[in-house]
Amino acid sequence: MEKRILTGALGAVLGLIGTVSAGVAHADTLDTVKQRGKLVCGVSLATPGFAAPDDKGRMEGFDADVCRAVAAAVFGDGEKVEYVPTNINTRFQALQSGEIDILSRQTTQTYTRDASLGLDFAPVVFYDGQGLMVPKSLGVTSAAELKDAAICTLPGTTTAQNLSDFYGKLGAKFELVVFESPDENRAAFFSGRCDAISSDRSDLASIRAVSNNPDDYVVLPETISKEPLAPAVRQNDSNWHDIVSWSVWMLMAAEEKGITQANVDEKLKSDDQEVQRMLGLTDNLGEMLKLDNKWGYNIIKAVGNYGEVFDRSL
Repeated sequence: MEKRILTGALGAVLGLIGTVSAGVAHADTLDTVKQRGKLVCGVSLATPGFAAPDDKGRMEGFDADVCRAVAAAVFGDGEKVEYVPTNINTRFQALQSGEIDILSRQTTQTYTRDASLGLDFAPVVFYDGQGLMVPKSLGVTSAAELKDAAICTLPGTTTAQNLSDFYGKLGAKFELVVFESPDENRAAFFSGRCDAISSDRSDLASIRAVSNNPDDYVVLPETISKEPLAPAVRQNDSNWHDIVSWSVWMLMAAEEKGITQANVDEKLKSDDQEVQRMLGLTDNLGEMLKLDNKWGYNIIKAVGNYGEVFDRSL
């Protein structure tokens, strides 16, 4: 699992910031969000590190901050977000129906989802992979040792297919024990109803962290799939897709350029032309997306850069 998804390709991203075109697609979602006065964001059901309320009820986590970045781009205020917890089975329907404006919920971008669900994915924000976690007392050090094991998981995910592929190559059988909610899934595993629990490795770390005794559990070393996690929006609204996508890219570009939540005001004095464009000082790039020209500045001021968002939550 990579901590950073920044690559040399971000150089191209920075170059493209100066050349992104406006397009001619309808901006229905943007109009709706502006008229409502807030962004409605679909997130996970209390997943520490990604989306979970703090002791004052404020939603915190990596996915929550992605939504704050989009809200900051649209309104200049990252707190103009209503968070809607979504479950595995209804997350896509919530987006398709217009109940939410963006799904920012540990969701893997797959061919089938992209091609058949009426969704468009924004850039990948977190590269993950599926793993398995077991009690230390089981004495297992490799997923290959879990033959004929009962494995807890959730429905409506890529988990079952990945397990079938992995154990099929080993010629091994397993029993999939499916629970409807994350709470039921965790409780079943912690109570010993399953030998193992399988999910994205980041999710397993979150599950382990909320156990009574985290040291009693171990995430096995194998990563059995590739899980590129990305926000999703409704299809055929290219302006809204661009806004969400470029909000993500702005977080990444800001990290590469060394712009932080703490120094963004000082960076307004920079003579770096890329920084000037990013912070809305030149070229009127915000107008192309029907945003304020300082949309990039507003994102960084609200949540920081990608590295800050990552380190704060994960």
